Formats: sequence, C-alpha cells, structure tokens
Amino acid sequence: MATARFHQALGTAQSHQHLQNSGSHHEFGNASLKLISKGFKVDFGLSIRGGYSSCMRKSGVIQASTSQTSVVQLVSYLPNNSSDELRRKPSEAALILIRHGESLWNEKNLFTGCVDVPLTKKGVEEAIEAGKRISNIPVDMIYTSALIRAQMTAMLAMTQHRRKKVPIILHNENEQAREWSRIFSEDTKKQSIPVVTAWQLNERMYGELQGLNKQETADRFGKEKVHEWRRSYDIPPPNGESLEMCAERAVAYFKDHIEPQLLSGKNVMIAAHGNSLRSIIMYLDKLTSQEVINLELSTGIPMLYIFKGGKFIRRGSPAGPTEAGVYAYTRSLALYRQRLDDMLH
Repeated sequence: MATARFHQALGTAQSHQHLQNSGSHHEFGNASLKLISKGFKVDFGLSIRGGYSSCMRKSGVIQASTSQTSVVQLVSYLPNNSSDELRRKPSEAALILIRHGESLWNEKNLFTGCVDVPLTKKGVEEAIEAGKRISNIPVDMIYTSALIRAQMTAMLAMTQHRRKKVPIILHNENEQAREWSRIFSEDTKKQSIPVVTAWQLNERMYGELQGLNKQETADRFGKEKVHEWRRSYDIPPPNGESLEMCAERAVAYFKDHIEPQLLSGKNVMIAAHGNSLRSIIMYLDKLTSQEVINLELSTGIPMLYIFKGGKFIRRGSPAGPTEAGVYAYTRSLALYRQRLDDMLH
C-alpha cells in the first residue's frame, strides 16, 4: 500500500499523500524522506551540474479528454529552492520541446523544409531515447506539426513514458471526420493523451532549396547567397520563408493555442522542427534576431521549461546531451524513486 501510494504521489506530483505508517525519518545522499503517522512528506534537493501552399495544412484537433496532471517537482531539484516550493501553484506547468529525430533527408544533407519525409533508423532511436529522458514528466497534451517526422517522434517518445497513456490523433477536418474519430469510452479517454497537429508548427518552407543538397545549392545560387538565406533572420530563399516569417506563424499559434493550456496548469509537449522551435524559444527566452539565428537544436534532445507565475523558466539547454537538461533531472528522479521503492519494500 505504501509503495502504491508513493508512486501515486510522485506520478501526480502532489507535495503530500496520506500513508498509514509509523513515524520514521530516512536519509540517503542529499535527500531525505519523512514518514509520519498520518501522511508523508518528501524533502529533497538534488544538485545539478552542470509559396506557402505546401506548408499550410489543416490542423487536426484531439477531442479526447484527459485529467489534468500536476507538474513533476523538477523545479524542486534545482539548487537554492526551499521546501515551501514543493507546493505546486495553480499556474505552474511543464513545457517540453523536442526537435524530431533524424529524417531521411537530414541523413542525406538535403534541405527538407515542408517536404514530408519519415525518420531514419537513427531518428527512431533518437525519438525513443528522448522518450526515456522525459518518462517521469507528466504530459497532458501533445502538439506536433503536420509532418510525419514530428508526429513519429512524439508517438515513439511516448512509448517510453511511465504512465503508458496512448497519444491519439483525432480529426477535426469536417463533421464526418469528427464523428468517425470519436472515442465513446470514458475509460479509454482517461488512458489517452490528446494530440493536436498544426501546420503552423511545420518546418520553415525553404522554397526552391527544398530537395537540394548543400553542394547543389551552392553551385546553383552561389555560396554567399545560400549562407545569407540560411543565416539571416529576415531574408527568405526564392519562393520560401525567412526565419522571421516562420516565427510569425509558429509564435502566434503558440500564444493562441498552447500558452492557454499551460496557463490552465496542463503539461504540454511539442514535437516539431528546428526553425519552428527556434522561433518559440526566441519568444520564451526573449532572444534577439541575432541571437536566434545562432541557436542550434540537436535532433531528439528534449528541452524543458517550467511555466510559473506567468513566466517561462528554462530547465534545459538546446545545445545537446552534454549540457544540463531534462536528462539530468529525470535520471536523478529515477534513481531517487528506486531508492525509495527499496526502502518502502
């Protein structure tokens, strides 16, 4: 009973959960567990080292409902947090960003943009590894682009989640699509995670560069011109989008659709693309146009933000797995959970 209650407490990130147990106090490492007769309290502090037509598709909105979940107490694992911060505030939620795993055209070093190509074997492995790194963070809703590589990444990542809920894309294109994709079982709805697909989260549209490799592109347009298109904020390639244009649609969608979910306390995962995510990070971290063009996101590396008090607090780096990020927190949480399991048994 104690173990089951403990898992429930960690899974829903409640600060207190009632247990029937005798009073005791245990310490290991820099974490402590206090068990009291009418409940338990976990006090811990783990330190961390540390033309547009091809893009514009209709978005599919999930109708399945899911119970709102409190954010895992990852904020509390950071240095200098008091025990009072273990109590979750209503405005606190987790935001996970994942750039899709390696695609077939990433592997071939081709400009992909809005062309719909799947993941490579390596990309599948990256998506699964990303899922392991976020497996202890509650997810209430998932947003992806309309492109298969982002959707594959989200689905594969969630196969590793400890809650074993199933991400389900339902369709909202018309009345028939809504009716045919409706879930009638309330129990099944509780076991699923709503997935929203939106073309606004698609990769930047590279226009005439799409499908060309770097050498072909340099031969056709000139090396300096290609560098300008790739590394400028507001200069688009022929018949394509600039990063600024990509940011306009991606950030507007984030503000209108995703931010309200976070404000309501829901934990959200976004699986999307290098440029759409760079655009969102620019908004979250208040980066300048010069700073954002120098931001690189690794494929399959999760990035975590905590939305708290109307502000976004970054808890992971986009630079890669060697940086202090989501993996560090979830690995520590898994170790801590195992030690507590062993003790309670």
